[in-house]
Amino acid sequence: MGISLRTTRKISISALITALAILGATPGTRAAGYQMADPFGTAALMTSSSERQDRRPCSILSSTGVLSLTDVVDISLCNNPQTRQAWANVLAQAAQVGVAQSAYLPSLNATASASHNWTDTDNGSLAAGRAAPSNERSADAVLSYLLYDFGARGAAVRNARQLLVAAAATQDNTVQAVILAAVQAFYQVQATLAALDAAMQSERSSLEGFKAADARYKAGVATPADSLQAQTAYSQAVLNRVQAEGALKNAQGTLANAMGLDADKPLTLAVVPELEPPKAFERDVVALVEEARQRRPDLAAAQAQLDAAQANIDAARAAGKPAVSLSASTGYLNQSGFPSSHATTLGISVSVPLFSGFASTYRIRAAEAQAEATGAQFDRVRLQVALDVWQAYQNLHTAMQSVRTTADLLASAEQSQRVALGRYKAGAGTVVELLAAESALASARQQRVQSLFNWNVSRVTLGQAMGTLDYGLLETMPGAADANSTEGTPPP
Repeated sequence: MGISLRTTRKISISALITALAILGATPGTRAAGYQMADPFGTAALMTSSSERQDRRPCSILSSTGVLSLTDVVDISLCNNPQTRQAWANVLAQAAQVGVAQSAYLPSLNATASASHNWTDTDNGSLAAGRAAPSNERSADAVLSYLLYDFGARGAAVRNARQLLVAAAATQDNTVQAVILAAVQAFYQVQATLAALDAAMQSERSSLEGFKAADARYKAGVATPADSLQAQTAYSQAVLNRVQAEGALKNAQGTLANAMGLDADKPLTLAVVPELEPPKAFERDVVALVEEARQRRPDLAAAQAQLDAAQANIDAARAAGKPAVSLSASTGYLNQSGFPSSHATTLGISVSVPLFSGFASTYRIRAAEAQAEATGAQFDRVRLQVALDVWQAYQNLHTAMQSVRTTADLLASAEQSQRVALGRYKAGAGTVVELLAAESALASARQQRVQSLFNWNVSRVTLGQAMGTLDYGLLETMPGAADANSTEGTPPP
């Protein structure tokens, strides 16, 4: 019986190089090419959102001090994980464009091996032993270059580029969504501050009414029921104030979260002045919808995804067609006891897919179905754009009218409460009249706060629905600039 033992040491090296290196660039330029992180220049294809162009660098932004609306938006765009995730998706898709473009370049693979061989024999004879060892060294280089593929590579590049357009548009949509969330959270804190102030004013009014009722009861000119009703109204006012304090804490936590901070992060906001809306705001809604369909980034992303799906159909069809390739190889072999040898080959090959079990047919069918689904998604987004613009426009109109109406409502409610309190103290009015006036005043204060919040938010909501929510719009909003601002602390 003979037993053969062989040990082999082998080193394999594979590299994909650029066309410049293949055509014989100098070692210096080859080294520079290898160090390039982006040899295809895909970074130039990325359209980073311009929302923070000419803004302060993220590294110098701070959440301490008095924060204006634009400060809040700046910090949100810098810190919010959604913006980082969207930008990373753009980077990833840009790299996929490079992957698709690499198919136009040749590939070169080099393999080197070295082996040391020996054989031990054991056949029960005196000749048993180890044969003389032998050494073998070889090196090979193989070049492969796809010359023509009936448009498969072009379709793949178009698909990747359109998906990059979609990723960039999605990033812009994410930026606008983050801005909207930050603006809503900013004004929600302002609204809850105002609501707390209104609740405290109502509490003081109720306390004054309770003291008046209690004094009249002690003087013997009012019944115990008057005092008890006034005390109940005061207790309700205290409860409303406590609930307003809790709502403020929640609003502050929501704002911190929108800014990419922990919910318990203390924040101080600039006071927002009350700005009256314009007398009229009339626009052609149909024109607004058409403008939005030209600007909305989510619709642009849907269009790009539809174009990518069409390119994917072309790629699926081209995959079932022939491909023409150029191949070249050279090799070196050195073996103990034999002369060294070199071998070089050069050839052109044509690959014709004759039958693949109908895989190509089903790939095309799947690509066409996916394009149909993507087209339906585009139509859905297109309709949603029209609905968003319509609702935002109507909400803005309602908010404008509400701001003007609640101003009149608050003024009349304040006058009514003062008259009712004076009449009750003078003994001409009843406690029921006083409590009704105080309740109406408290309601008017809350409605005034809510109307101002709705007015501010509806403006940016329409901007987001139009696809035009940017710093240009924000700078027209109350509280946007921190000049002449003061700390937004709860009233005493």
